[in-house]
Amino acid sequence: MRVEEKTMKRVLILTYYWPPSGGSGVQRWLKMSKYLPEFGWQPVIYTADNAEYPVEDLSLEKDICKEAIVLKRPIVEPYTFYKKFLGIKKEQKIKAGFIDESNKKKGWKENLSVWIRGNFFIPDARCWWIKPSVRYLSKYLKDNPVDTIISTGPPHSMHIIGMKLHKKTGIPWVADFRDPWTEIYYYSDLKLTALADRKHHRLERKVLTSADKVVYVGWNGAHDLELLGAKDVAVITNGFDDVSDDVPVDNALLNKFTISYTGIIPPKMPTQIWEAIGELINEDQYFANSVKLRLIGNIDNGIKFLLEKYGIEKYTEYVGYLSHDKIVVEQKKSHLLLFMIPYCLKNKSIIAGKMFEYMHSGRPILGICDEHGDSARILNETGTGVAIDYMNKDKMKREILRSFKLYKEGKLYINANNQKNIEKYSRRNLAGEYAKLLDALDVRDNIYDSNHH
Repeated sequence: MRVEEKTMKRVLILTYYWPPSGGSGVQRWLKMSKYLPEFGWQPVIYTADNAEYPVEDLSLEKDICKEAIVLKRPIVEPYTFYKKFLGIKKEQKIKAGFIDESNKKKGWKENLSVWIRGNFFIPDARCWWIKPSVRYLSKYLKDNPVDTIISTGPPHSMHIIGMKLHKKTGIPWVADFRDPWTEIYYYSDLKLTALADRKHHRLERKVLTSADKVVYVGWNGAHDLELLGAKDVAVITNGFDDVSDDVPVDNALLNKFTISYTGIIPPKMPTQIWEAIGELINEDQYFANSVKLRLIGNIDNGIKFLLEKYGIEKYTEYVGYLSHDKIVVEQKKSHLLLFMIPYCLKNKSIIAGKMFEYMHSGRPILGICDEHGDSARILNETGTGVAIDYMNKDKMKREILRSFKLYKEGKLYINANNQKNIEKYSRRNLAGEYAKLLDALDVRDNIYDSNHH
């Protein structure tokens, strides 16, 4: 039951990613804002009008709730110059941050572009949007007051906008981190000078210590932010949307034993999983005749090279990029769902966003990650899959063979009781948790105001 719009409190959400953006960055606040009205909060979305999104997905527009007020303002990004400099076609999409995740050797132009991005665009390539956004929103808020401001990053320019608005207006502000700032896995690839590195850390600490509340998507990452200066970081994870589709699990499965991966394969991944599948194909002819690897998304040529190297490319189907509504259907068609966490420092704090939708699909999950990390914690807690350490190739092979054996026996299903354990990770429940946090912040601020005015 939704609260009447006129009685709702209002929250301004500063987000770069918004439909037509596709990919993982848009999901958290598109879905969170979809359910916030049920808990008494009307979302006011501030986002970019002409952003350079790596992927677009028009199917997500249906998730924008009717109560949402969406403010779109033009943004100037340096990608036009970047494309001209590298000779990239105007319509070609590029990854955020200018970080090329392919294994090919970088030329001097690519290296120079990354150096310029890291040292002149701080905290990121959206920094030119900060001043005009603060100017516009300061005027908007005078006539259209809100109760709370939330900034979500990356890009962390959104946090700088939130911090400046908070300072100018005194409105309570929540800094919501979907990924770390200076401890993200590609930070060392930005070719930063000592001066730029200090500026990044100074801005990060200022955001963490100025916000009324800091929220992170996992427990290890929350602890890391506290070490950097944030106080009492709240953990509200990502999740799955519990809107059902028309594909029942039992009737969706493909004919072959299908291992699927959906989305971008992150860089800095060890090769053991591909090696494990390749060895199983070589060692077991029945397995080889029965297995299919499906990669759904934009796959880098470096991954294709590895699949060829380990003799599994001919067993692989490259599906290409699909809209989000189609991906959730493809997940249900698979027998085993694969996700991987980058092999890097702080990998314990990385939670694969796709893991939550994997959980909701009803298919068992094979997670390649730190066995003591946050992704492993959720898999173990819900009983929806197995977490295997990056280097443990033997365990990967054992788990794949165990799933294959269950597949042959027609028993490869998640126990119904385990499915009940995932309800806390539904987008609706998580929005309710966020609303409680906002309610508590609003009460605290009102008490503060009554004591000081």
